[in-house]
Parts: sequence; structure tokens; C-alpha cells
Amino acid sequence: MIRFMLCQDGKTESGGTELLATWREKPASWLWIDLQDEPVASETELLVGQLGLDEHAVTEAQRPRHPPGFHAFPDHIYLLSKPLTSDSEDLDFSTQQMALFAGQRLLVTRHNQYSRFIVTLQQRFTEQGCAGESPLSVTAAITRRVADRYGKILLDLEHRLDEVEDLLFESRSDRLMQELVSYNTALHKMRRILAYHTNAYRRLRDHFAASTTPHWHDEFDDIHALMERFHSLAELYQNVISDLVEGYISLNAHNLNQIMKVLTIVTVIFVPLSLLVGIYGMNFENIPELRSPNGYYVLLGVMLSIAAGLLYIFRRVRWL
Repeated sequence: MIRFMLCQDGKTESGGTELLATWREKPASWLWIDLQDEPVASETELLVGQLGLDEHAVTEAQRPRHPPGFHAFPDHIYLLSKPLTSDSEDLDFSTQQMALFAGQRLLVTRHNQYSRFIVTLQQRFTEQGCAGESPLSVTAAITRRVADRYGKILLDLEHRLDEVEDLLFESRSDRLMQELVSYNTALHKMRRILAYHTNAYRRLRDHFAASTTPHWHDEFDDIHALMERFHSLAELYQNVISDLVEGYISLNAHNLNQIMKVLTIVTVIFVPLSLLVGIYGMNFENIPELRSPNGYYVLLGVMLSIAAGLLYIFRRVRWL
């Protein structure tokens, strides 16, 4: 699907390929072309053959999987990013590939899935016009939106981690541990994506020198700082999760040690008692206490004394 939108004198006009001719005839206008799931051959013909965009960059944008990156050309810039899909609202997220080609009078957005934000922008341009907008302003809006959506997931995770931390040390549920492990795996994936974005946005910012284009340098510097902050947050939360997992394991190990200590004490007490029971349970007639009228009670008293003595010793060494 291809959507053409022509902006001139603050007004927008939507249409088809006929807007290309209008765009070329009116130097004061700029054109936004949005591509979604177009055949590679026709897409290449439009972008390279008719618009003169860099062929290598177009080929890179058409690859199903490619890390985010940035390249600058004499008459346009190329930015490849990995925004979240429209239905991704938590760490169980998925991404789509989006390429932007932005020049002074041309903006091309290419993505392989539905983009709710791009549709919203185009609807706003249609209803309210495009006064004050440009290919670079739309590029800035899209890149900021990419960063904000990753940030929202991370900030929502912070509240959930606080809840999990309280629940984890109260109940030590295996379900919570499974949740933490899944978070850790998702954050590892997100950190890798954010690292690529941070590098690409830094190159985008550096392309607009502060001395010659201070407005766009400051704008993209702010977006780069935002993405860098979210990358740091992802790393911080992953460390927090690792600490929670280690704390959970340590508490379980401590609990297991307490159980083993109790079992050890019980075993140590009953070993000598079992020995006495075993000796006096043997079928020999010549056992000194066998015919004693108080032998049974003497033996019970000895056994109780041994148990009490061992308990006293364990109390003294602070095992109990």
C-alpha cells in the first residue's frame, strides 16, 4: 500500500502517483510517501528510479531483519529504526522495521506493518493542515515516538518490580520467579535494540552540526538523550531483577539450611536412643537389667537424660 501526501502553503493533499508531477512543478511544496508491504521491485523503481534515493540504503531497508542505523547522503538522510508494533504494551513486545528517508522536500516512510502513529499523523495533517511541518519535523516526531514507547514499557515495569519485590519475600512463589526470569530475557532483548537506537540517534544528532543547524541539532540531541536514558534504565532494571533472583535463591538456601539443621538435630538425638533400643531389644537372657523390676524405667530415664543433655548442648552452641 502506498499513500501520497503533498504539503503546500500549510495545506495537505492526498492522492496517488499524480502528486509526483505536482510536487516537481511546485518547488515550495514537500511530499510524504508512506509505503507498507509493497512489492520490492515496484518499491525500488519508485525510490531509486524516480526519486533518486541511495540504492544501497533502499536495499538495506528492504531486508526483513536489519539492526537500526543511520547514513547521511548529499541530498537526504536515511534512518532505520525498530519501533514497537501497535499492539505491544508490555515486555512481551514485538518490533517492526521502519525506514525513513528525509530530504529538504521529500519524506519517505517504509514499514512492514501497520503503524498507528503514522496514520494518526497523516489524519492530523489532513484535518488541520501541515503549517510549520517539514520532512525533518515528521522525522523528529517519529523518532521521539519510538523512544517514548520503549520508555513507557520500562517505567511501567518499575512499578511492577516494586510489587514483585514485596510479594517475592513474603511468599517466595515460583510463579513470581518465572515472571522475573521472563522479564530478564525481555530486557536483554530490549537493551540490544536500544543500544542500536542510541548509536543511530547519536549519529543523526551529530549530522546536524550545532553551528549550522542549531534547532535540529538540539531537537535530535534531546531525542538521543531520551533514548540513552531508557537504555540505561533497561540495564538498571535488569540488574535489579538479577539482585531479586539472587536474593530469592539466597533466602531459599537459608530456609533449606534451617530445615536441614532441624533434621540434623532430630537425627543426632535419636541415634543414641536407637542404639539403646537396639541393644536392649536383642534376645539374650543374660542382660543385667532384664530381670530388674525398675529396669524399664531406668532405661527410659537414661534415654530422656541423653535427649535433654543433647538439647542443652545444642542450646548452648545456639543451634536452637
